[in-house]
Amino acid sequence: MNRQISRGSFIKGLAAGTVAGYFVSSGVTSTVFKDTIVKKPNQTKTNIGECKSVKITCISETSWFYNKKLLENIKAAGGALASQYEVPWAQSGVEQGYKGSNSGGFATLVDVEQMDGTHKKILLDTGWNVEWMDDRFKAEGIDRMLKNNEIEFLMISHDHIDHYWGLESTLRHKPDITMVIPNTFHKDSYRFMEGAEFPKAFTKNSIPFRGKLVKHDTGKLYPLFPGVAAACFGAPCGLQIFGEQALVFNIAGKGAATVTGCCHMGIISLLEYIKNNVSGGEKIYGVYGGLHISPYEDWDPQYDDLVLSIPRYKVEKLGCNHCTGYITVEKMLAAGIPIIKGTARNKSQRDIYLGNGDTLVF
Repeated sequence: MNRQISRGSFIKGLAAGTVAGYFVSSGVTSTVFKDTIVKKPNQTKTNIGECKSVKITCISETSWFYNKKLLENIKAAGGALASQYEVPWAQSGVEQGYKGSNSGGFATLVDVEQMDGTHKKILLDTGWNVEWMDDRFKAEGIDRMLKNNEIEFLMISHDHIDHYWGLESTLRHKPDITMVIPNTFHKDSYRFMEGAEFPKAFTKNSIPFRGKLVKHDTGKLYPLFPGVAAACFGAPCGLQIFGEQALVFNIAGKGAATVTGCCHMGIISLLEYIKNNVSGGEKIYGVYGGLHISPYEDWDPQYDDLVLSIPRYKVEKLGCNHCTGYITVEKMLAAGIPIIKGTARNKSQRDIYLGNGDTLVF
């Protein structure tokens, strides 16, 4: 891509299309693919109802512990177009990692308070390293909630390694949990669900899934509970993974909020979709999750324009982590974006954003 692209052209690109592969590898992903990923707004917005509040608990945002090692693994396997099931991911020798392994995981507990005071809990993603996720589940009480049938379903944002390969950590407590996935799952991701092992990638699922499987089509909005919906996008994610879904909320008296996994569809595309297609989406109150902007700290000056485009949505609470680079968050803070900071514990490296064990309420 021409690095001399003008500021005006870049901002225009946030609402128009360009080449997907560049953004998958660069970390901006498909934010500029609005015409491809985000369809034209419906003439009638979808009324998903209202909920009273949403409490978010970060179970694990540390999907990997050392950027350099992760990138070395991908490069050695042939680059970002290789299958994640064919990459020999580092399992030892990583000083910053969990018992030497570079794999961690991403998982979030979403607790929705309905208008009548009842609660609906959703587990968004299930991590990567099963041993790490077992520890994090125990620390946050997720194991107990699963055993007690307190969690309505497991929603997989997308089937990347760090969001999906810890599946065993969920299934050991509730093998028949309902699982909600994008309909674009990789063929090997279905095999993994059924109990397959992939020795080359050092991953397996020893507990076959026995629950109800719900598939969401890309380009559609699926109401789940009053005030809660899933929006599914046809976004390129890299490593032969395609498609991602995010949670969307309409919070009474506050406006819309969203919880993402990686946001490969692009944060601007997601916010535009909510604004144009969800009743109450005219006001974006809160954002939480991975934003996939410069996740490997490979900042490009063009990304400044992306950061500067966020304030126009007047978000009141932005709790980012995971694949949001630290440089990105520093830029957001400098731009006056209301970033919610964390506590830098449980192997989360900095308090600049929400880490493992931190909570946020919308």
